[in-house]
Amino acid sequence: MDGGGAAELRETHRLVGHADRAWALAWNPNPGAGAGPVLASCGADKTVRIWKRAPDGAWHCSDVLEGVHERTVRSCAWSPDGKLLADASFDGTAAIWEYSGGDFELVDTLEGHANEVKSVSWSQSGSMVATCSRDRAAWIWEILPGNDHECVDVLEGHTEDVKMVQWHPFFDVLVSVSYDNTIRVWADDGDVDLLFLDHSGHSSTVWSISFNQKGDRMVTCSDDCTLKIWDTSIDLSQPTTGEGHESWHHISTLSGYHGRTIFSALWSSEDVIASGASDDAICLFAEENS
Repeated sequence: MDGGGAAELRETHRLVGHADRAWALAWNPNPGAGAGPVLASCGADKTVRIWKRAPDGAWHCSDVLEGVHERTVRSCAWSPDGKLLADASFDGTAAIWEYSGGDFELVDTLEGHANEVKSVSWSQSGSMVATCSRDRAAWIWEILPGNDHECVDVLEGHTEDVKMVQWHPFFDVLVSVSYDNTIRVWADDGDVDLLFLDHSGHSSTVWSISFNQKGDRMVTCSDDCTLKIWDTSIDLSQPTTGEGHESWHHISTLSGYHGRTIFSALWSSEDVIASGASDDAICLFAEENS
């Protein structure tokens, strides 16, 4: 893809099993030696499915996690060690599953949001889970002994639905995006509360966030049919707080590639950004050497 060269992609497998719309996917970051890739998917059929690749290369559904949620499962995410799987549902709850003894076991249900839970994300340390909701809030849950989870903070500041939360890949810094067109970066100031930094870079609903491998850039996408690239020059391990402080700044806008809402953007380990939109297109972007 150097200098604008085209990438060739082809379909290699099609995973069929969900009885309704599939909403989200999550690769297990640590499936175990020799186990091969493990993928989780969730959907409007109220289930989470676990997919594994056999030695011959074929994919199969090894587990169906069901009977917990009463409505769509909108998001799923693995813990950094790959042992726990969290999901978020439109029934207002999130669930934590543990893989043990060859089976998945429900170990906790996170309750408290007043409305649909839209997204779930693990902190890089694996000690915290973040959820967000149509109730305009993001919640921080701390992992306690015995797989109990306690809400330690409710982050209020968005004025509309919070669509997605994502932890920074190295530090306990959380980013949230919302129907209110803003991106908020939340950093622990050492007290109980978290402080937020507000960016109003998009002109419409912001749908998703993804960080690059170094953690010094992130990409967001929106109803306004653009992707925006953000950069930080500060040491995020020592968050600076205070009125007017801006730790992230906008460096680029990618526009004119999608004709309708961009729902998803993902920054790959190869430094390629993939975007998916309601115009039925997937675009790949790579930074030019210049």
